[in-house]
Amino acid sequence: MSHPIIRAEWFTADELAELRLPGIPRTKRKVNELAKAEGWESRAAAQRGGGREYPVSALPLAARLELVRSGRAAGAADAVEAAPLSAFANDRQRDAAGFRLQVLDAVESYANSVGSCDRAAAIAAAEFGVGKSSILRWRSQVKGLPRAAWMGALVPQYRGGGRQAEVNDEAWLIYRSDWLRPEKPTHMSCYRRLEMWAKPRGIALPHPKTLERKIEREVPREVILAKRSGAEAVRKLLPPQIRTVAELSAMELVNIDGHRWDVFVRFPATATEPERVARPMMVAIQDVYSRKFLARRIGETENAVLTRLCFADLFRQQGIPSAVLLDNSRAFASKWITGGATSRFRFKIRADEPLGLLTQLGIRNHWATPYRGRSKPIERGFRDFCDAIARHPAFAGAWTGNKIDAKPENYASKAIDLDVFLRVVDQGIAEHNARTGRRTEAARGRSFDEVFAESYARAAVGKASAEDLRLALLAADRVRAERQTGAITFLGNRYWCEALGKVAGQLLTIRFDPDDLHGEIHAYDAAGKFIATVPVWEASGFLDADAARRRAKLEADHRKAVKRQVELEQLLAPADVAALLPTDIEDAPAPRPSVIRPVRVRGSAAARIEEADDVGPAPTPFIDRFAGAVSRLRVVD
Repeated sequence: MSHPIIRAEWFTADELAELRLPGIPRTKRKVNELAKAEGWESRAAAQRGGGREYPVSALPLAARLELVRSGRAAGAADAVEAAPLSAFANDRQRDAAGFRLQVLDAVESYANSVGSCDRAAAIAAAEFGVGKSSILRWRSQVKGLPRAAWMGALVPQYRGGGRQAEVNDEAWLIYRSDWLRPEKPTHMSCYRRLEMWAKPRGIALPHPKTLERKIEREVPREVILAKRSGAEAVRKLLPPQIRTVAELSAMELVNIDGHRWDVFVRFPATATEPERVARPMMVAIQDVYSRKFLARRIGETENAVLTRLCFADLFRQQGIPSAVLLDNSRAFASKWITGGATSRFRFKIRADEPLGLLTQLGIRNHWATPYRGRSKPIERGFRDFCDAIARHPAFAGAWTGNKIDAKPENYASKAIDLDVFLRVVDQGIAEHNARTGRRTEAARGRSFDEVFAESYARAAVGKASAEDLRLALLAADRVRAERQTGAITFLGNRYWCEALGKVAGQLLTIRFDPDDLHGEIHAYDAAGKFIATVPVWEASGFLDADAARRRAKLEADHRKAVKRQVELEQLLAPADVAALLPTDIEDAPAPRPSVIRPVRVRGSAAARIEEADDVGPAPTPFIDRFAGAVSRLRVVD
């Protein structure tokens, strides 16, 4: 419909919606919402009846320009001139407006020479690489405006506020539910499935892009990430936690973790396994305050033995830390390492389990959050190793790639000998600790070595005695001694000594070296008191004469020892014990009954009792009182 020319400086929400201006919604309600959001109401004038009128100067610039071009607003040109371009355009829009202004200035210059605006536009189009029709459209946009307002008029405007397509509520729910799934289906596949549902029901669907934009507009980003990517993606919407080490010192808190190297290494043959090629596993300990790597052990798997040896190196070289940060993997949550710690996440916690290595030395355990690399500072150091050490020139051809789809061209063309690998790793970690220019909170441009040395010199670091350290570094387990002999059976081996006979059948704590199970073990009672160092009870050949002689000697020695123990008891002879017992013991008097219980007898048994009563002694006066029932009563004990 055609609109009458309205030359005014004030417009109602109805009039603005009807004029269909760029940047202005098409309904009165939406216009009022926009006015409230952008603060038009502070300059609005109240009408009779409670309505409002908004001044031209409060409208968006694109709307003001359209009012000036159409001649519907009075005095809007001055408002357009005074409006700053930064108030209504972003950088991209300002650059586009500047380019268009440059093209129009060139057209004006050429028009003075060729005498025709159309020919000038054609020349400018060839020079700037734009369409002639675009240039003519830009000229129409600035027609009638002062030169100072051209820049604002040439800003690209995207007309919005059109009527939104109607979407069936049930269809919208189905589409939204289908798309918000962990399988992450595409918008188009969800739309095709929605069409199969809607077509038989005669429900009209909007364009696929309409539903896609509706998802982006109405579904919060947090909901999209939660349903399609999971809780971890939602957690990453928050900035990472910033943790300070200002209150720590060297050896106050250490961090231990395992790292699988991306290098093929040739492990030498052993007594039980042949030569093999595998990716080695390193268990390393890092000081949290200085970030220096203090100890490391390398093997084929991450296990409690490797962890124990790594801690042994730390205790010998640096001392005993106050606390340790570790995760709940089997290597660290094992009872050999953290036995007795009530906060363990893995394995069943028993009240009678032996104390582990850390618990016995009084080292506090702090458990890192599972699957959360940021909670362990050591992971940052491992990331450096993946580049600086794993890709060392000495490992060329043995590097496996850090992802399954990132294998190098020379993948598995070489395997590094274990001694070469260990030498390069030792050199790389030493360089990592000594490198200056570190930007951590404690380093401030220094190396990790310097930070650790400075703090270690004034830190209170615990030291363990040789005896405590020897026992603490042994693994521990709880076993029950055999009820007959007191022997201990553990991991396929049998251990025995004479001292175990005193604790036969009892629950014992044994401490042992997992690397030498054929050696001796140390036995302790339930209260933790040392019993004995017990050797392994070795099996012998079936016809081994020397073993038979040793067995006979052992039995003879055992008999002598038992005989000697019997003699030390100084027992009395059986005849002496019998002589001490009394001989004039009389029988106790027979008890008399205090209750008479009636006995009811039927049949032939009753007749026999009556016959017996006829020939028996005369009834007592008591029984005379019950003459009618005497045949059926008798005294029982």
